[in-house]
Amino acid sequence: MTAHQLARDQARRLVVRAQLLDADRPGDVVEVAEQLGYVKIDPTATIAPCEHTVLWSRIGWSYEPGQLRKVVEDDRLLFEFDGAFRPMSLLPLMLPGMRRWPQRESSRQWLQANAAFRADVLARLRAEGPLLAADIPDTAQVSRAPDGWSGSNQVPHMLDFLLRQGEVAITGREGRHRRWDLAERVYPNDLPEYDEEEASRLLAERRLQAAGIARPHRFWSGVGKDTGEPAVVEGSTVAYRVDPEALAAVDDEDIGGRVAFLNPYGSLLFDRRRLEDLFEFTYVLEQFKPKAQRRYGFFAHPILIGDRFVGMLDAEVDRERELLRINAVHELLPFDPEEREMVNAEITDLAEWLGVTVTGLR
Repeated sequence: MTAHQLARDQARRLVVRAQLLDADRPGDVVEVAEQLGYVKIDPTATIAPCEHTVLWSRIGWSYEPGQLRKVVEDDRLLFEFDGAFRPMSLLPLMLPGMRRWPQRESSRQWLQANAAFRADVLARLRAEGPLLAADIPDTAQVSRAPDGWSGSNQVPHMLDFLLRQGEVAITGREGRHRRWDLAERVYPNDLPEYDEEEASRLLAERRLQAAGIARPHRFWSGVGKDTGEPAVVEGSTVAYRVDPEALAAVDDEDIGGRVAFLNPYGSLLFDRRRLEDLFEFTYVLEQFKPKAQRRYGFFAHPILIGDRFVGMLDAEVDRERELLRINAVHELLPFDPEEREMVNAEITDLAEWLGVTVTGLR
């Protein structure tokens, strides 16, 4: 098939629309999760945790954090897996891969050596679940060495392994602590069945739908070389794949752009190569840099206006004083008066959503 020829602004429009960052805002949490494929969970909360800023940047003022909890814990329309909330419609496509996990030999050996421990955890959940990890005794025969993220307790490791195999599931959270139960008591029991090949194909299509246009790459995009249709972007040497449904609407009337503050762990920012290629935006997360080496701030949020990255918002919430403190609004190129007004208005809306007052805004 001959590759589609796209102008760079068309490619950017595909991405912005696929990420629900155009002026036509989505209506609710489930709509966002269905389109994006996942909502990343991360506790770094200079402004608010990732899952909430991702949703607010799409839905706007009508989003409340309790809505996310409801669709996960009460309605079971989303489920938590591998550090993200995902739409339940993706679970049938993930199950074939989960059933053959793990593929790494060291993980298989650890599970085999801890067969009795595995049985203990499942029996405890069956009898007493849902439970926090702290409620489950560690009866491991063989321990995994601490990795910097977890301690010597083997229960979190076993629960994570069983989650990846589809044996257990997360029912909700108490603060940042996960509650666990048997998967059969959490996931729907009437899910459609797919063989591994079909599930893999459909999952790649969903990932391309969330990207709009993507580099085929197992890790960076999860999009295969045969997913969607081939595309070439002017001035680029990258062989892209494009979502045909999104492409068919790429030249539809655009009702205008808007301002969006993007959480550093949001999915649009994940593929740095695509960011540079399509948006001419080089993004470096400075969270783990020494303070003296930071240019924009510890956890600065990129500022998108329409389909252009125009600045970086360095801000933090002071809950004790009920303030949103604006340390800096870094302009990648000088704002014109209309852009400055739009950015300031979005900051004001953000503070109102957080229930605090803005300070430091110029």
